[in-house]
Amino acid sequence: MNKTGSIVRVGVAYVLAFGAGGAWLAWGPETASLLLDGLIADVIATLVVFAASRVYKNSSFYDAYWSVLPPLLMIAWWVKLDSGGARAWLVLGVIVFWAVRLTGNWVYAFPGLHHEDWRYPMIRARAGKAEALADLVGIHLFPTLQVFAGMLPVYAVLTHTDRGIGWLDIVAAVVGIGAVVLEFTADLQMYRFVAHRRPGQAMDQGLWSWSRHPNYFGEFTFWLSLGLFGQAAAPHAWWWVLLGALGMYAMFQGASIPMMEQRSLERRPEYQRVIDRVPRFVPRPPRKVNREVSEHIA
Repeated sequence: MNKTGSIVRVGVAYVLAFGAGGAWLAWGPETASLLLDGLIADVIATLVVFAASRVYKNSSFYDAYWSVLPPLLMIAWWVKLDSGGARAWLVLGVIVFWAVRLTGNWVYAFPGLHHEDWRYPMIRARAGKAEALADLVGIHLFPTLQVFAGMLPVYAVLTHTDRGIGWLDIVAAVVGIGAVVLEFTADLQMYRFVAHRRPGQAMDQGLWSWSRHPNYFGEFTFWLSLGLFGQAAAPHAWWWVLLGALGMYAMFQGASIPMMEQRSLERRPEYQRVIDRVPRFVPRPPRKVNREVSEHIA
């Protein structure tokens, strides 16, 4: 299946998914908690995408959901609450900027439904007979819950409107916009590198010479910026508005990065030199490696 046809099918699945979630919010039984209503609608939409993934035998149907859902969820909450203010507009601007960039990156990089993220078959294979459950929970529902947790500070912004714009909001906006620019730059550098690299060569140029995973750092920083907005709106709620960012950090450090690094070592042995020299996550100047040690490794 070609790229255009694949994207159309994914788009149709998302229209159905968000239609189902929106129907719940509009006509479903109320739970007396808009936060819970939003979560249920999110899960319903995820289940529709999961069904499409199973029909086409490709869990990459879910990949763009990560970036498409947040602005729609914020708008749905905003319409229901009918309150927001200047801070809400600032938050929505940062989220839309991030969503357009990340979704655009998916459209650019997605080759079509003949391709599936390499991690998904691995997760299903490890689950054995429970592969369908692993697909549902590990590949679809878990990241949905992660993103929903990341959206908690947005709910705080929409429900705590008594505080005006302050210095922390400016910091949050700068951090969020900077995170998106960093991710865009890192991805652009990686695409250019892949187009011209020699067999087995490991990326250690540009931002990737200061961090082995600048894209993950940028993604974490974006969710941290939402947490800062939530903190500005509801200082007393610090213990839960930052849960999403902390969850993202734990996921990147405990799962995503180890899987990526193991794969890189298996495919590109010289990646060990990058590990020895380039910081793992937070960008900073690369370490100097003793030449004798480097030659011994080589």
